[in-house]
Amino acid sequence: MKILVTGGAGFIGSNVADKFIQEGYKVTIVDNLSTGLEANVSKEAKFFRVDIRSVVINKIFERTKPDVLCHHAAQIDVRKSTADPIFDAEVNIVGSLNLLNACIKHKVKKVIFASTGGAIYGEQDYFPADENHPANPLSPYGAAKLSIEKYLHFYRETYGIDFVSLRYANVYGPRQNPYGEAGVVAIFAERLLAEKETIINGDGTQTRDFVFVEDVVESNLLALNYPKSDIFNIGTGKETDINRIFRLLKKTTGSKQKEVHAPPKPGEQQRSVLDCSKAGRLLKWKPRYSVDEGLAKTVEYFQKMKKYTAAV
Repeated sequence: MKILVTGGAGFIGSNVADKFIQEGYKVTIVDNLSTGLEANVSKEAKFFRVDIRSVVINKIFERTKPDVLCHHAAQIDVRKSTADPIFDAEVNIVGSLNLLNACIKHKVKKVIFASTGGAIYGEQDYFPADENHPANPLSPYGAAKLSIEKYLHFYRETYGIDFVSLRYANVYGPRQNPYGEAGVVAIFAERLLAEKETIINGDGTQTRDFVFVEDVVESNLLALNYPKSDIFNIGTGKETDINRIFRLLKKTTGSKQKEVHAPPKPGEQQRSVLDCSKAGRLLKWKPRYSVDEGLAKTVEYFQKMKKYTAAV
């Protein structure tokens, strides 16, 4: 089977691509490297540095003839989407439609779409949120992801392309960018290892459903052979507040940094947690890593990267 992974130089996409290669699939990666790193791209994959909005996408599909599109490329910054919703739509909606039109033309059989849990549901009416929870996005980013899910349904009904949409919770783990606005685990881990002041926005009681990247990778693998089109939450079903994340990382890293709080960020969700029982029932997926285990593996990765950078 041939799989084209967009965003395959990024945090989640590169981990997914590596797993596909490990399982014996032929992988092509498309990434414009706006946030991804070429160092994350396996030497066993074909790599094209191309934006998903480009007309060149059609030529890549023609050349590589993928059976499956695994679509992870995106503008992922929620705050940036709010500041510039037009740019967010150009990447996350128009770029995705460019890919889907190429799928039609080149007879791609299935699309696996990296969607979002928290950003689609908005402020939850009940906890945890299942896939039938009202979808009321509070950001253009969430609205764009929901829009593509509706387009996927249209393409399924009109052109017969199957899809699996994976609504991720808060994914963390090796290769996450510690220098952006998002990705609290990576940001905290990098700063605590460097003994830099580590700031918690607000009182730190806001909760998220933190899911380890290796568990997310497994959901993509299972989606490959899922025989129907469907939408699944991918998380742990457990809430963890930001204070606990800080304290666990401080303990794991051995940092001496004090707990410092700053004013809360405007519009930040207070609680987010996903009901993933549907994925367990139908996709036969369940998370294997606890937060403690996942954080330990994440810190180990950043420790190795710190030593490598120092050596270079």
